[in-house]
Amino acid sequence: MLHSQISALLFDFDGVILDTEWPIYESIRQVFLDHGHDLPLAEYVQCIGSDFNIWSPEARLEELTGKTFDWETISVTRNIWIREQIATFEALPGVRDTLAFCHEHHLKAAVVSSSNHQWVDGWLDKLGLMGSFDHIVAREDAPRIKPAPDLYLEALRRLALPASECLVIEDSLNGLKAAHEAGCPVAAIPNRITSCIDFSAAEFQCSSMVEFLDALSCAFSSRSSCS
Repeated sequence: MLHSQISALLFDFDGVILDTEWPIYESIRQVFLDHGHDLPLAEYVQCIGSDFNIWSPEARLEELTGKTFDWETISVTRNIWIREQIATFEALPGVRDTLAFCHEHHLKAAVVSSSNHQWVDGWLDKLGLMGSFDHIVAREDAPRIKPAPDLYLEALRRLALPASECLVIEDSLNGLKAAHEAGCPVAAIPNRITSCIDFSAAEFQCSSMVEFLDALSCAFSSRSSCS
């Protein structure tokens, strides 16, 4: 059960606020299929929450086929399609209501993402959510990205709050590891990409942001009734 001693919510971006990860996966999987191989989710999720330095689908396909590819050209085509898909998406269910809850209950809210500011800020602006966050911490703001704790440590520095009072919302194992190394508790909310991951190490697990908000509301209702 969620506890009420929470002063801030730290949201991952990709797959938590916006379902960017599915079209990214679909596009690279299609490249695999075009060359006679599949890309199982259980294998692909190794790079979710981080980057291809953790595990590279590009290197994997070259290993499987024994070929080299013009990834720069392939990426241009992929990125056009990915952005076209994401541009049709709304924030994931429960996100706007959770941010409204933060405002109502004077909880700080921050985005902490391994993606860069152009990507994160651009989509947040399109969704009209830039003003909903006290801080946005992205790839450029720390020496290392997830699974290293640097991004979360930077968020804690900006918030000037103890890690124990900052609940992280994550959808990836790399994000979970980063948050825990920074000392933050984690609420894991898997999506259709990361539902195959074992999140038993997380302090809390919810099937969706809607379910998370219900639990958070109950925790704060209990605090109010005891005050």
